[in-house]
Amino acid sequence: MALSSLPALAAAASAASTAPAHSDGRLIFSALLGMAVIIVLITWVKLHPFIALLAGSLVAGVTAGLAPTDAVTSFSNGFGSTSASVGTLIALGAMFGKLLADSGGADRIVDTLVSRASVQALPWIMGLVGAIIGLPMFFEVGLVLLVPVIMLVARRSGLPLMRVAVPAVAGLSAMHGFVPPHPGPLAAISVVHANLGVTLGLGVIVALIGVIISGPVFSRFVARWVPAEIPALFETGGAGSAAGAGGGTVASADQAGRGAVNTPRTAALNVAAHGDELLQADRAAHPAAVKRPGFWPTLCTILLPAALMLLAAIPDIIDPNDKAAWKTVVDFVGTPLIALGIAVLVAMVVLGRGAGFSLKRTSNVVAGSLQPIAGIFLIVGAGGGFKQVLVDTKISAVISNWAAHSGFSVLLLAWLVAVFIRVATGSATVATITTAGILEPVTHHLSTPGVSLLVLAIGAGSLFFSHVNDAGFWLFKEYFGLSIGQTIKSWSLLETLLSVVGILVVLAMSLVIH
Repeated sequence: MALSSLPALAAAASAASTAPAHSDGRLIFSALLGMAVIIVLITWVKLHPFIALLAGSLVAGVTAGLAPTDAVTSFSNGFGSTSASVGTLIALGAMFGKLLADSGGADRIVDTLVSRASVQALPWIMGLVGAIIGLPMFFEVGLVLLVPVIMLVARRSGLPLMRVAVPAVAGLSAMHGFVPPHPGPLAAISVVHANLGVTLGLGVIVALIGVIISGPVFSRFVARWVPAEIPALFETGGAGSAAGAGGGTVASADQAGRGAVNTPRTAALNVAAHGDELLQADRAAHPAAVKRPGFWPTLCTILLPAALMLLAAIPDIIDPNDKAAWKTVVDFVGTPLIALGIAVLVAMVVLGRGAGFSLKRTSNVVAGSLQPIAGIFLIVGAGGGFKQVLVDTKISAVISNWAAHSGFSVLLLAWLVAVFIRVATGSATVATITTAGILEPVTHHLSTPGVSLLVLAIGAGSLFFSHVNDAGFWLFKEYFGLSIGQTIKSWSLLETLLSVVGILVVLAMSLVIH
């Protein structure tokens, strides 16, 4: 089935869904009202997205005709099923990222790649560094870790600050939007029942193309538009050391989903103003390891979970009907929960022992990774609850039927809905999981690659035009000492370009992959 338009889906979608209990107009109004409540509570009232999603779900359910108790039950069921499928993966991903940061493994990757690059190649190397570090890490953790390196590279190379910063941040952001195990893509995969291996493989391709265009290429223009001076931040004591073992600790207050915090500017200002002090305090509490893990062991550990998931997808692509015993083993090892679990155990040995950690220190690092992800866990679960309310009230079926009859590209529709929610709320995670819930019924008649492309279209929309309601905006502004206008011309346009390139690549893929 072609993904660029879905006119043939209409009859099938109508037959597959039961007739709603109320008029389509009332159901669509209920969905729009629920979304409006979510946006207003996050943007104007400044409530945590979990509370906003809960309130919006109940408003949508009751307005659509559900009894209040039934709306609560529907939300609870969706919250539970989404948390069960995605929550454990988020926890394992946080453990993996914390081990990478605190062991100095991330430092080793950055130092090795940057030290071997020429001045001309540095923007490309910084994009690669951002992508590698961004693969297992939350965006904010990766940014805090890389900022001192960006400062150091800019000072020593003589390159404009934006020529170095933009590629690195583009790598981080692309991985956050397109590639699991980041919370947004993981939640969307769970909601629409996409094949994780296929989504991961296609997501890496989309992300790398996006990084190239919005990173090294786009940074040439940003360096002219934003002739920013290199801030004195991290200058004292050596910028290289500032990216040390404590990097993961600083950002813990701002990990709740790229804008999913009540006071993003305050959090960004605190991190930017006191980052060096916090890093020094963290090193005093947890003395830096005598040694760091080697480059190749660290790189292989970072790539391990992605490799296992991709390995499980290959037999399904070659011969989906093959029931051989070896395929069962590969499928088991490539299951996201198992792949990430194996990666965490390997990281405890390779990164923990490679850094000279004791078993107790390694266990403390793993335990310390869980508290900061509570907000993300609640947001993702609440997004699943909102999705279930849309399903139980038949709102999603109405939206699916409209998409089928309109002949409008379902991929472009997904991108536009995610763009709207992203710009309104400032949260990529909220935009991703809400859009996935709205469009979930459409996926029942798409092929396996088609569902994966839908996830990536949503991910592209979730990155569009970050502005003053997003924590990432303020982190970028304050770290690099920019004005609001300069931040819009650099960070906001970077995110917008990454989003547009992402959807264009997805649409191009849809012409080949059916």
